[in-house]
Amino acid sequence: MTSTAADLARRKARDENGVGSLAHAIPFNKQDFEQLRSECLKTGTLFCDPTFPATWDSLGYNQLGRYSSKTIGVEWKRPSELCSDPQFIVDGAKRTDICQGTLGDCWLLAAIASLTLDSQILSRVVPPAQSFKSQYAGIFHFQLWQYGEWVDVVVDDRLPTRDGKLLFVHSAEGREFWSPLLEKAYAKVNSSYEALTGGSSIEGFEDFTGGIAESYDLKEAPPSLFNIMWKALKLGSLLGCSIDISSSYETEAITGQKLVKGHAYSITAAERVLHRGSPVELLRIRNPWGQVEWTGAWSDESEKWDGVQPEEKRKLDHCAEDGEFWMSYTDFLCQFSRLDICNLTPDTLTSNEVGRWNCSEFEGVWRVGSSAGGCRNYPATFCSNPQFFIRLDDVDDDPDDGEDGCTALIGLMQKDARRERRFGRDLNTIGFAIYQVPDEFKGRSNIHLGPDVLLRMEAVARSKNFINLREVCERFKVQPGEYVIIPSTFEAHRKGSFVLRVFTEKEARSRPMEEDVDVSIDEPAVGQNDVDPHFKHLFVQISGNDSEISAFELQQILDKVIAQRSDMKTDGFTLQTCRSIISLMDMDGSTTLGLVEFHTLWTKIQRYLEVFKGHDSDGSGTMSSHEMRAALAEAGFQVNSEVIQEIVSRFSDTSYAIDFDSFIGCLIRLELLYKMFRTLDQKNQGKIELNLQQWLRLGIN
Repeated sequence: MTSTAADLARRKARDENGVGSLAHAIPFNKQDFEQLRSECLKTGTLFCDPTFPATWDSLGYNQLGRYSSKTIGVEWKRPSELCSDPQFIVDGAKRTDICQGTLGDCWLLAAIASLTLDSQILSRVVPPAQSFKSQYAGIFHFQLWQYGEWVDVVVDDRLPTRDGKLLFVHSAEGREFWSPLLEKAYAKVNSSYEALTGGSSIEGFEDFTGGIAESYDLKEAPPSLFNIMWKALKLGSLLGCSIDISSSYETEAITGQKLVKGHAYSITAAERVLHRGSPVELLRIRNPWGQVEWTGAWSDESEKWDGVQPEEKRKLDHCAEDGEFWMSYTDFLCQFSRLDICNLTPDTLTSNEVGRWNCSEFEGVWRVGSSAGGCRNYPATFCSNPQFFIRLDDVDDDPDDGEDGCTALIGLMQKDARRERRFGRDLNTIGFAIYQVPDEFKGRSNIHLGPDVLLRMEAVARSKNFINLREVCERFKVQPGEYVIIPSTFEAHRKGSFVLRVFTEKEARSRPMEEDVDVSIDEPAVGQNDVDPHFKHLFVQISGNDSEISAFELQQILDKVIAQRSDMKTDGFTLQTCRSIISLMDMDGSTTLGLVEFHTLWTKIQRYLEVFKGHDSDGSGTMSSHEMRAALAEAGFQVNSEVIQEIVSRFSDTSYAIDFDSFIGCLIRLELLYKMFRTLDQKNQGKIELNLQQWLRLGIN
């Protein structure tokens, strides 16, 4: 219950105050940089981070664990213990500030190196005005995007060393420390340095920008890739490319035409020019080294430029001496191996010269027993997966493939993959499918499509593969219309949490596809004269001399009745359930049930019994938790996925089956909560306000 309250509080802070946005980063581990630095300066002490201590646990859990030979002799030292004049950043951040140590996180270092190419993004990730002189207190901070939220991460400056040298990332000249401290912050949010081993640079791109990244194997480039690149640059996206290496010996080897293998290049422009009257597609590429440049066709001294009009050459500034060079798109496909595009969110972009993606972002969970439905191969549970609605009205301007349609980038990212490694948990195999909303449901997003709808439809698009990566991202073009996106794990009953992001060129309407929570219970008014004489006689027999039924007596009655049914499995009604029943049915405040109240209850239980039996699909005497949504709807309770998850957690057994007494307990509890809410919501605003005393009274009820 406390975790649910914490989640609700977090969402409320995000929705009402923008907490977690780029402008309002969340203090990671509730550590406020300014407050902590101020306290250290006041007491004259250097900060020591208790949440990421200078111990073996922060190094790792296996290869860098407590008893590993790789951690023998490791000492944590501050920069002032390593050199006489430590600096945070010297003459701006440069690629040469980043040299790999013994940790296998070259993917992260490539992303950090790309940061140095964009000073605006760098200044957000690495806040300026930090130094080892002014207001130095052994504490630094960095801002990272983590699964839909920006976090401000505080670290102390104790770094792992061996023999007086930094063990991991370090600068080439040894006295600049922004890069090893950034690596430490990244290790902290992922629980340890070892958790950073192995990965893809696009993961770093996303965590430094909050963008959504696409990756292309240039041997399999789509026909419209140049147009995709041209449009991406117009939208302010970051583009990087590289040449694959076959062994570590080829790292940063220089080809005959002065390209560097295994090295991160950035693409800064895409243009079409006329060469002797024929159109040619050109790319401007930047080498962060700023010295080694391409010497092939369209390089600075290439004769190709003689066939271009002088004014066009001047516009392209083709002879800049800063490591930038031009290359034909055809040569680009031949010379380079991989292209990464990081598409940025509108709040990341500051320039008015570029366009903006329209973006939506949703959090979700796959919870076993309620929303971990697996892929379409599991028809019994597939429709239990979370569903997200998107409406696309307008086709793209200047379609990259010449065909009208609506471009959508969809990224499905599973959370906390690196943090879970130390517990031996593997990544889920994830993917998604897109279905067109049937005509009878168009214009409505307050529904959850069930098996009667989804299982008779074919997906209009889907991720190419289900794969065990942090993120699956695909680019689609569909016709205007209404669609539902269903993210899932490949196998059913695999728990996890995720972020789903949707980027579109034109404005799109999107939201979780969920029912509005509502209750509709039709109970006719019953008086003494409406009760059957036989039922009255039975009531007198079981209620005793006081003609009232207490919670204890009700428990005995219900258990006796259910025990006589061989088609029901039950552990017996709990006393708490019986007390809830009386709390719901007791109209005179006696905490017992009289004749009319008991008659109403009996009618209700008989109706619920029919519902239960109708959803016991295998005749086991229990109901699968995945049937709960439909069963509740039939009983008059329309609930969404979040409520279903709490119900399954509370009322199902270890095999995610729900027996009859748990089913009755759930329905009674729901009705009781609903009636209490409606009683207090006198203005019908859909919300209530309680003080602590009132909250406690209701909670104990």
